Amino acid sequence: MSPPLQFASVELAALPDLPLHLAIGMFDGLHLGHRAVIEAAVQSARAGGGVAAVLTFRPHPSALFRPDRPTRLILGLPTQVRFLGGLGVAAVIAQPFTPEFAAIPAEEFLPWLKRRLPRLAAVYVGQNWRFGAGRRGDVDLLVECGRRAGIAVFSAPRVNLNGQPVSSTRIRELLAAGDVAAANPLLGYAYFAHGTVQAGKQLGRTLGFPTLNLPWAPDLQPRHGVYAVTVAGDRAPGLFPGVANYGLRPTVEAAAAPLLEVHLLGPCPFGPGDHLKVQWRHFLRPERKFASLDELRAQVALDVEAARQLNLGPPAA
Repeated sequence: MSPPLQFASVELAALPDLPLHLAIGMFDGLHLGHRAVIEAAVQSARAGGGVAAVLTFRPHPSALFRPDRPTRLILGLPTQVRFLGGLGVAAVIAQPFTPEFAAIPAEEFLPWLKRRLPRLAAVYVGQNWRFGAGRRGDVDLLVECGRRAGIAVFSAPRVNLNGQPVSSTRIRELLAAGDVAAANPLLGYAYFAHGTVQAGKQLGRTLGFPTLNLPWAPDLQPRHGVYAVTVAGDRAPGLFPGVANYGLRPTVEAAAAPLLEVHLLGPCPFGPGDHLKVQWRHFLRPERKFASLDELRAQVALDVEAARQLNLGPPAA
């Protein structure tokens, strides 16, 4: 028997007793195509006096089927939950993707779901979504099963941008290459990191470029290197342009885990303990080891000037 549904954002008893409109998918990255599915559920729920929720899966199914090379996730679950709340989603269900769950026959998936969510009125998926044992189920089968179970089924067409389909796979490839300028339009927002500033070793200050140090450990690591960024935080309103280095700092310490260091181009109102959102806008160069601190200092000055020349405006979202 597969495990019960696990709610990431609310408890089952906290859901209002209203018709439930459920968007289903991994929704990794919450890109433009994902939001077409989710927004359809939210809008239909509002129009029909219901409530919208999302069913996603953890871990990624690839962790079960090819554990030696699992797909790395763009967004962690806590970030995904916060993001979905901003889209009008009332609850996020994080279903454990176990062997037992993966073995549910496609024809039994909707009845299984209906038993756990008695108020389920409609489900929303992408047109290419597959489900059930062996991924045998497709949208046509889902519609047929929905008709038997009294559940409406809606599928959103694939979203294209500049003639190319928007996909998490493509976004992962771009992030791995450091091409955030190309990834951001597909996401529909500026790729971001967030974390709490920690006190560092003050090396940036001795070089003349003080930094804000943010431990950040995403499942999918973007390319190590230097980026032009914008920074937002609770202490001061607005967006602050800056330069960020994400990597292992080979010139100074060859760290065991990547660190995100941000230098703002103007006065810095932030310090240790502040929670920041760092929006990645442009890749400037790969991380590399310099022969001396003087050589590093000269390169950072060039990075700062390159970021200034970009004259960063507001991000996509």
